[in-house]
Formats: sequence, C-alpha cells, structure tokens
Amino acid sequence: MPAASSTFGSAYTMLQPDYFDPAAPDTVSVDSPAVNSAQTPSEHHAAKQKREFNKLQKRLRREVGNAIIDYQMIGEGDKVMVCLSGGKDSYTMLEILLNLQRNAPVNFSLVAVNMDQKQPGFPEHVLPQYLDKVGVEYHILERDTYSVVKEKTPEGKTTCALCSRLRRGSLYGFAEEIGATKIALGHHREDILETLFLNMFFGGTLKAMPPKLLSDDGKNIVIRPLAYCKEADIAEFSRLMEFPIIPCNLCGSQPNLQRQVVKDMLAEWDKKHPGRLESMFKAVTNVAPSQLADRRLFDFAGLEAKQAALMEGRIQALSVD
Repeated sequence: MPAASSTFGSAYTMLQPDYFDPAAPDTVSVDSPAVNSAQTPSEHHAAKQKREFNKLQKRLRREVGNAIIDYQMIGEGDKVMVCLSGGKDSYTMLEILLNLQRNAPVNFSLVAVNMDQKQPGFPEHVLPQYLDKVGVEYHILERDTYSVVKEKTPEGKTTCALCSRLRRGSLYGFAEEIGATKIALGHHREDILETLFLNMFFGGTLKAMPPKLLSDDGKNIVIRPLAYCKEADIAEFSRLMEFPIIPCNLCGSQPNLQRQVVKDMLAEWDKKHPGRLESMFKAVTNVAPSQLADRRLFDFAGLEAKQAALMEGRIQALSVD
C-alpha cells in the first residue's frame, strides 16, 4: 500500500474556519429586523430552518475534519473506500467526505462500496439509484453472507458477531482488489462508547473502536471519520437530507441484543446528565496507563528502581555544597 507523501495536517487546519463553512452560509441573525420585517411567517420559518441546517452541516464538517487532522486519516493520493450500508451513518459519512473533498489541501479519491448480503427483501435498486444521482464511483459487492449467518447462528443467539466478521473479511479483500489505501467506516461517537462498555461488561477488556486502525494482517488501514460526531446530529442531518434509508432486518430486530441495552443506558445517562457522554468520550482519548492495572502498558515492577534512582538524584543534589 503506497505511503501518503503528505496529510491534511497543518495546511488543512489553516483553512479553518472558512473551509468548514457551508457553501452558501446564511449569516443573517434570526432576530434581525431586516429579516422579520420583509418575510411572511412561512418564509421566516423556512429561513430559520435553513440556518439550523447550515449550522448542523458546518458542525459535522468541522468534527469530521478535526478527526481527519487529529488522526492523520487521509493523505495525498489516498483512495478511500467508503463502506455504504444504506443506513444514516454511512450516508452522512459519504456526503461529508464528498463535501470536504472539494476544498481539501490534499488530493484524494472516494469510491463507495456496498455489500449486498442477499438478505430477503433487500431493495437492490435503492443504492445504485442514489449513487448515480450523487455522481460518485461505486461498486456493489454481492456476497451471500446472510445464508451463512442464519445457518451457523444457533436459535436465540445474536447474529452480529459472525455477520460483522464475514462482512469485514469481504470488504478488506475487495479493498485490495480495487487498490483502496483506506477503508472508511461510519461509526460515530456513541458506537465507540457502546463498544467500550460492551467490552468491559462482557469481554473483560478496556477497549473501544479506534478512529484509525491497522488490520491484523497489516494490509488495510481502517478509518472512522465520524468518530467525533454525535448520533443525534447524524440522525437529524440524515432526516433533513432525506437519504433513502435501507433498514437492516437481520440485526436490528433481534431480541436480547446487548448493544441495544447499552445504547439505551447511554441515552438515559445523556438525558439525565447532559455532558456525560462528552466527558466519557474525552476519557477514551485521555488514558493514564499508570492509573490502571495493565502490566503490559506500565512497568509496575520497576517502580522501586525508579524510586531509588530519583532518591539518588535527590541526595546528590542536596550534597552539592
């Protein structure tokens, strides 16, 4: 996989805030007398809605741009494979990346890829029609993972783990086929926090979803441009953009889905304690290994030697005179 010669970095940062402004920002205040005196109530309402949409779009663009900068997700010459499921998150990711691509300080290309898993009733025409309209290069990858998942998953068990493994393997392999240097997934802030708690509650590990990841075989780099974005903002943006959402009837309708339980828990916390999710996400980016208990991350056994060295230095400093 070719190494990028340069990244968004400082040049990208210098474009803020103008770079992240919507193409046609409405800078007139809602309370402006000029607006109120000239507009009918319906026109005023439409103008207010436009301003709210522009603010939402600007916020998403800034958050995606900042994630790209912070984790050096995209570099010069990258070919980014945007995994499009037909859900609100992947539609939003594609739209924001297309928007940012127009003025980015580095040249990169986007190719949308949808994996048709042959679920019964899947509307095969929806995504091609949408992608033709948008004008982005795309591929529909047909893999009958649905039958495999239904055959291999015992009755009453959730299908998510096997389904995601099969989907991930197919997408990783296809990325190599088309020469993609990055694979973009549409996971957002809440997805990352949900995974953190699922791993703590059921896996006994303190890990979530990193914004940038090297696959186990070293062949693919996965990025999550929506890592800083709130799910509520994505849902509202998707609604306003009127994306043709395709529901997943394989995983979304499963009973006893632990991720949904955790999602509900986080939503309740966010409702009762505004700002808690922001604080928790900040914690994911602000880890103190010495304050945890993983011996692989911190040399607890060497603390006595460190103490002795510090004390020796202190004694020598005190004995200078």
